[in-house]
Amino acid sequence: MKNLDPARAKWIRFRMGILCGVMTLGLGGFVSSAFRVQVEDAQAWKETAENQRLRRLHIVPKRGTIRDRNGATIAASVEVPSVSVDVAEILRGVEGKPAQDAALADAAPRIAAALNLDANEVAQKLATRRRFVWLKRRVTAEEAQAVRDLGNAKRTPKPVRGLTIEGEGRRFYPGRELAGPLLGFVAPDGFGKDGLELSLDEELRGRADELRGLRDRTGRLIFSEGHTDESSLAGHDVQLALDEGIQHVAERELAAAQKTYETKGASLVVVDPATGEILALASTPGYNPNDYKEFEPDVRRDRAVTDRFEPGSVMKAFTVATALAAGTLKPTEKIFCEKGSFEIGNVTIHDTHPHEWLTPTQILAQSSNIGSLKIALNLGESGLYSGLRRFGFGETTGLPLPGEASGVLRPKGRPWVDVETANASFGQGVSVTTVQLAIAMSAIANGGKLMEPVLVKRITDTAGNVVREWPPRVRRQVVPPHVAKMVSEMLTAVVEDGGTGVEAAMDGYRVAGKTATAQKVDPATGKYSMDKYTASFVGFVPAERPRLVIAIVLDEPMIGRYGGDLAGPVFRRLAEASLRYLGVPPDHVSPKLKAVTRADDPADATLLAMKPEPKPAAPVATPVTTAGPPLPSDVQVPDAAGLGVRDAVRSMGSAGLVPVIDGTGRLVRQTPAAGSPVPKGTVVRLVFEPAS
Repeated sequence: MKNLDPARAKWIRFRMGILCGVMTLGLGGFVSSAFRVQVEDAQAWKETAENQRLRRLHIVPKRGTIRDRNGATIAASVEVPSVSVDVAEILRGVEGKPAQDAALADAAPRIAAALNLDANEVAQKLATRRRFVWLKRRVTAEEAQAVRDLGNAKRTPKPVRGLTIEGEGRRFYPGRELAGPLLGFVAPDGFGKDGLELSLDEELRGRADELRGLRDRTGRLIFSEGHTDESSLAGHDVQLALDEGIQHVAERELAAAQKTYETKGASLVVVDPATGEILALASTPGYNPNDYKEFEPDVRRDRAVTDRFEPGSVMKAFTVATALAAGTLKPTEKIFCEKGSFEIGNVTIHDTHPHEWLTPTQILAQSSNIGSLKIALNLGESGLYSGLRRFGFGETTGLPLPGEASGVLRPKGRPWVDVETANASFGQGVSVTTVQLAIAMSAIANGGKLMEPVLVKRITDTAGNVVREWPPRVRRQVVPPHVAKMVSEMLTAVVEDGGTGVEAAMDGYRVAGKTATAQKVDPATGKYSMDKYTASFVGFVPAERPRLVIAIVLDEPMIGRYGGDLAGPVFRRLAEASLRYLGVPPDHVSPKLKAVTRADDPADATLLAMKPEPKPAAPVATPVTTAGPPLPSDVQVPDAAGLGVRDAVRSMGSAGLVPVIDGTGRLVRQTPAAGSPVPKGTVVRLVFEPAS
């Protein structure tokens, strides 16, 4: 710059200074930004980078299996295919928005046709242009194959990229309706709803986890950070005390009783009194958990644990046991039963059959309300209340089932007055559940020991290691063993000559039990209804060495009323089948009946009609009788013309015939015709049509 004009040189130095200053400021800003990005905001940018290059796969573990006591599977998870799409894959290599829109418009109807979906619905999902979109979950095998063909270049001239078939777990119940209200169901989100699926959801569902891996520019997983053992995430398996065989028979008998007697509902519980294990817990109407959406919530509830009802005369057994244990009653003491009518306060109590002097055994056998209330009044309000509480009434049994009712023993905050004590002694003014009755009767059958009810025996992991176990446990000694033995003997009189439960008597086994026919309260009037009843029977067999305690409750039967007539035959048939199934031989001690003859139970005809029809045999030429009286073993088909369904079924059942119903309304045709001589057990087809 020495050769330059001083003024010009000064100007050049000035400009260079300005340029260096600007460059210095720019470099400072760059360094500052780099410091902020690499040091101050390093964690945030690191997460952004990982999100771009890493892919997180959400692993849903396999839900645990539910098995019965013998290892039979009653609820399991199976893999079913579901279809998703990566829209970016469909558009890979397609440049320009018009071309991409055309590619999506071409793919949508082809995908919809393969999956039997609406094309507009598929087009809306593709329009989101997301990397992951569910197209259809739990597809059929045919739909899955159609998707594979759609993406196979060898089978399709113009394959659709980005379609993925993934396995998803779906809950499957091989027994269909078997124990449906007890098991509950699993929603599409994988969470249990209702029943054991809900109460044991945390154990069955397992532990969800995420698997991370690198992905390429198309989003495909190319490297995993590490392999997670799927079995370590899987849910635990559950083994129940339930016996699938006994449960099946229980539900079959209960369904037959509901159809025959036209009940509003029914419930049944079978218990092993020695261990407290629940062998069967049935409720009807039931439902199929595989198709739970087709059933209303009211049908899905487990009536055996959620429904409260006034037990009626069943409570007399526990009243007598409490009084014997307290020493206020002697087993041979005679009590005057007022010839069937007794006034207490401003209420008059009646017996179905008038009696004078009865022993405690006769009070139970004849089901005397007056005899029971006199025992309770002599025992005292506090003695009766504490005795019934010791049997477990007024509190939940502790079963792992949602919505279990505790029942109501008495109003809060005050003791019973005399009339309430009297009513409670024969099961009025209190409410219980079916499972409470079964567990309480188990205490009498088990020498006075109230067992903790066991529905879940153990929970194990996938390796078979026991995570949790429920061994038999005595909750408390309710009454002394000798008192329990005395009451057991007294209850055998209920199913012997003169008792109310002769329909429950069995050949080769002595049965101990108690019947009940309880009026229901009409919610509209607050008074006891004259036509709505609860019929029940609770008993155990064999009486000397009890193996089964069975409680049956029929809610609002339309045909018949009395617990001995309706619930007694259900007990007998279920007990006979269950004892044969368990291999319990008859003790050859016949019940004290003049003759073990049964009234024709119409439920027998219903059970026969429920059996699958046998394959038709080859026709055999037989002579046709056209005239003359029926043979001694034959019956004449009743004339049911014009009758409704209920009356026609009752007419055929009383004649020993099996009715098969077709249609509704009034009977217009029956085959064989009325008056025809046919053997007992013949199927009669009844055709009904609505009245015009």
